[in-house]
Amino acid sequence: MATTTDIKKGLCMRYNNDIFKVVEFLHVKPGKGPAFVRTKLKSLTTGKVLENTFPNGRKIDEVRVETHKYQFLYPEGDSFHFMNTEDYNQITLQKVILDAPELLKEGEIVTVIFNADDALPLSVEMPTSVVLEIIHTEPGIKGNTATNATKSATLETGASINVPLFINEGDKIKVDTEKGLYLERVKE
Repeated sequence: MATTTDIKKGLCMRYNNDIFKVVEFLHVKPGKGPAFVRTKLKSLTTGKVLENTFPNGRKIDEVRVETHKYQFLYPEGDSFHFMNTEDYNQITLQKVILDAPELLKEGEIVTVIFNADDALPLSVEMPTSVVLEIIHTEPGIKGNTATNATKSATLETGASINVPLFINEGDKIKVDTEKGLYLERVKE
C-alpha cells in the first residue's frame, strides 16, 4: 500500500470504486495545520476529471501497471485501433481513455498502460509533442507578424488550434499534446 508521499503524475490508483490516473498534484505544507496533497484525477473508465485533496500520510490503493508501445492504425467512430510494435497484436480502445485523440495521426507511436492484474488497458500516453501539417488557415498579411497575434488553423487530424500569423497552409508544426498548443514551425 502506498501513501500520499508516493503520489506522482501518471500514478494509477483505486479511489471511490474506480481507477484514477493522477493528472496533476501539489504537495502543500501550510504554515498552520497538517500538510496535504491537492490532486487532479482522471477516471480511466469514464474520462471525467475531478479534484481531490488527500491528507498527508493517507494510504492509497496503487494499481500495478505495465506499459507497451503501440502504433495507432486508424479511427472508427469512437473506437481507435492500435497495433503492438513487438508482437503485432491489435487492440481496439475507446476514445475516452485517450488523452488527446484529436492530435493522434495514423502511424503515431503511443504508450498504452495496462492493469497488471487483469491485463485491461487503462490509458494511452501520447508523446510530449507531435508534428502535424496545417491543412487550412487564413493567409498571413505581410507586416502583421511583429505582434504575438494568432489565428485559427485546422490540422491534418481535424483538430483546430491557434497559430502565429506567419504560419501558412502546408506548413508542418510541432504541437504540445498535453495542452494542445503550438510550439514551433518544423523545417523540412
